This record gives sequence, structure tokens and C-alpha cells, in this order.
Amino acid sequence: QVQLVESGGGLVEPGGSLRLSCAATNIAFNRAVMTWYRQAPGKERELVATIDSSAGTRYLDSVKGRFTISRDNAANRVYLQMNRLQPDDTAVYYCHAISGLSGNPYWGQGTQVTVSS
Repeated sequence: QVQLVESGGGLVEPGGSLRLSCAATNIAFNRAVMTWYRQAPGKERELVATIDSSAGTRYLDSVKGRFTISRDNAANRVYLQMNRLQPDDTAVYYCHAISGLSGNPYWGQGTQVTVSS
């Protein structure tokens, strides 16, 4: 089965940085569209950043210029570098993949990011 495992979340002060990582197994990673979503308590899940198989990227407007999504196909990993973090960035961040071969979607278990003084 495809597995996505996030890591790198934690508690950080406003203005700080975190780097999230998602390790993918049992998927043709180089063909997959990889996305980071986030969800705060009581709020809708929202797309934060996505990177396609050609390394094209798109971002949520509120994170543009602060977050960078990247992928390492040799390592089957996708990253989210988060800089100048704000309290509104507090959420559970989820890794998501769409297989480029089957079209099936997959979700990771999530990692908590808390931005607080």
C-alpha cells in the first residue's frame, strides 16, 4: 500500500521557520503530484502548496513568498520550507499524493505545526 509519512512539525515562535518532510513509499514518486494541505480546528482544509511531476508549483496566496515546496525524486520525499511563520499558520499539515499511474489519491497522517509566542 502507498504510505505517506510526515515529519518536522513542532512549536515555533512567530517569525520562525520549520521544514516539513513527507516520505512516500510504494508509489512511482516521479510521476506523482504532491501537495501539502493544512487544517486548523473548526476550519476547512485548505491547499497550501502543490508541486507537479514537472516541478511546477502553486501556492496559497497567504503563504506566497514565505513557503517553498520542493521534491527530491531520488529520495521519494517532498518538503515544505516554512519561513516567517505566523500564528494563522497553526494547523495540522497533511501530505497528499495523486498517483501519476493510477490516478488514486493518498493522504498522510498529518503533523502539527503550532506558531505561538
